[in-house]
Amino acid sequence: MTDRIFDRAGTWWDLPAGPANTIADVPGVTVGHRTHREKTARTGVTAIFPHDGDLFRNPVPAGLAVLNGFGKSAGLMQLAELGRIETPILLTNTFGVAACTAALIRRAIAQNPEIGRSRPTVNPLVLECNDGRVSDIQALAVTEAMANDAMAAAEMKFAQGTVGAGTGMRTFGFAGAIGSASRRVALPSGRTHTLGALVLSNFGRPGDLRLLGDRIETPEPGRADPQDRGSVIIVYGTDAPLDSRQLARIARRAGAALGRLGSYWGDQSGDVALAFSTANRLSIDSEIETVERLAEAQLDPLLLAAVEAAEEAVLNGLWNAEPLTGYDGLRLPVLRDQLLPNGG
Repeated sequence: MTDRIFDRAGTWWDLPAGPANTIADVPGVTVGHRTHREKTARTGVTAIFPHDGDLFRNPVPAGLAVLNGFGKSAGLMQLAELGRIETPILLTNTFGVAACTAALIRRAIAQNPEIGRSRPTVNPLVLECNDGRVSDIQALAVTEAMANDAMAAAEMKFAQGTVGAGTGMRTFGFAGAIGSASRRVALPSGRTHTLGALVLSNFGRPGDLRLLGDRIETPEPGRADPQDRGSVIIVYGTDAPLDSRQLARIARRAGAALGRLGSYWGDQSGDVALAFSTANRLSIDSEIETVERLAEAQLDPLLLAAVEAAEEAVLNGLWNAEPLTGYDGLRLPVLRDQLLPNGG
């Protein structure tokens, strides 16, 4: 983001960002995209890896917050029950959940042929937003191959904006998007940790966006919706040693970030947040798990980091979006052009 537009960020946000200001500032976390723009499709898949090992054998603790449950994701019920993630996390459009679920199951079985036989079944984790206002969602364009491509492309450095799952999304009337940000926190002992957020942003009514507290009008190209019918998925990663209950507390702070941006979680908005920790890799073969856990009284800096990182992640996604014409001719404006109408 440009200093000319966000020159108040230093007073609006309190915590420093990580070196890349993305969720990949958390050691071991990688992200990959597969963008699909063919015929009437403007869609894709985004993959998030908590670590590069076998997540089925070495899951990570995780927590969940369903702020408003208008959604069709896979794997959330078991995540909430067991408090762990055992596959990569895939983001896509609403009708792409089945294909992504199948891709995750096949990938896990290829790594662990005993799944569903001598071992338990695997819990694939797929989350979605509806890109049907830009992409022809009835085309069912998302395939298992696209999900595999996104996973194969996972790296520490990744694009933001109208890419991957964010390709056909719309936020406050603007194009996109996938966005990410991170925060560094210091404990009284001097020990430091990183918390990063990645968002799939598809929410908010045109004209409701607050950028660092200021309302930003949207040059909505017609067909404005008087209701907030969109959705947002917020994925947090951290290297702080937190258990699943603490991670659920982190995830709930996404609601504060959405409120700062101008959202009220409309009736048909699917707003879901989850958080995972890379500090304690668990094992399916362990009888007793001995893990480190941050004391509850030390959570406050991480709770603040969750609000700041998610808020900036949405803005980073919008800032990096590109104009895109939808399958029926709808062309969404981009935030960058609204703030810098003459190109800066």
